[in-house]
Amino acid sequence: MQSTDRSRPIHGGNRQWASNIANTLPESILDFSASINPLGPPQSAIAAIKSHLIELNHYPDPEYTLLRQALGKFHQLSADSILAGNGVAELLTWVGRDLSQLSSTVLFTPSFTDYYRALKAFDCEVEAYPLLSKDEPFYLNPQLPEIVDSHSKGILINNPHNPTGYLFSRDSLLPYLEQFAMVVIDEAFMDFLLPEQQQSLIDLVPFHPNLVILRSLTKFYSLPGLRLGYAIANPERLQRWQAWRDPWCVNSLAAAAGIAVLEDVEFQQQTWAWLAHAKSQLFTDLSEISGLNPLPNAANYLLVQTEIAGSLLQKELLQKDKILIRDCLSFPELGDRYVRVAVRLEHENQKLINALSKLS
Repeated sequence: MQSTDRSRPIHGGNRQWASNIANTLPESILDFSASINPLGPPQSAIAAIKSHLIELNHYPDPEYTLLRQALGKFHQLSADSILAGNGVAELLTWVGRDLSQLSSTVLFTPSFTDYYRALKAFDCEVEAYPLLSKDEPFYLNPQLPEIVDSHSKGILINNPHNPTGYLFSRDSLLPYLEQFAMVVIDEAFMDFLLPEQQQSLIDLVPFHPNLVILRSLTKFYSLPGLRLGYAIANPERLQRWQAWRDPWCVNSLAAAAGIAVLEDVEFQQQTWAWLAHAKSQLFTDLSEISGLNPLPNAANYLLVQTEIAGSLLQKELLQKDKILIRDCLSFPELGDRYVRVAVRLEHENQKLINALSKLS
């Protein structure tokens, strides 16, 4: 059952809530609950924001022409196939509205909490299929059974998957394009993988009107406070979404930062180099702590099975060390025997390991 504690966050990154538990200031919390790049925000974004402060007395371009052109160049696609949004969360709302026109939506579970929010808003019928075996919690089964009447249904997948970090191969996703009326792939964490490791379907969007790709610029570039994501889809679908939503969903500073970071090759390379080593070391260190069992994955976070309640572990870390990890109570299929931790800078990861070692 999902937690009935209404004060408990259903998303990571709630430092205000954590600071109340830890009896400290929010800025004193070392946050492992939100999977955000600890290297950022990059200086390219900061410089772009500063240079555009003078534009705050003007409305943004309602079409976000320059941002869409920059994203089109980055992905080698037409700008007409791109819609900028106030984070992926806003775009999920319009995904939910489109999916509500179908008979049901297929989800692999456990699933990102915001999917349920968007689907529930439009009374979508959900068909849930477990990604993790209940008998063997770390046995992954990323295969759907035969779906009846799939051509009248949609499917919503995040890749890499949240919270497990499982990476669906490109080839495993291709059949869905022929089987389902609408295929939505949330690739919010895909850019943390090296380009040759990524399993994106972005290049297929021009050939499949039923395909929608969601991307975030706030996780990789450490800009969650700006709220910036984008959808890649058939232009007619995106024009419909644009007509549905409020005007000026993306602020001018977010748009400027987005354009700048797309060209920041140095920051991208630094991120990939940091993550490879830091994640490997964190995984090894967690594996060596009694009562913890991290799941190998492809993302910038780790799902960890715990012998004690994850919510209790979270509380102990907050009160004793001012460290915030993500409990998994908002994922009903996982319950209170899992936690999720982001990969942070190596000296920060070591603080977490030291704190956990004291509690084990």
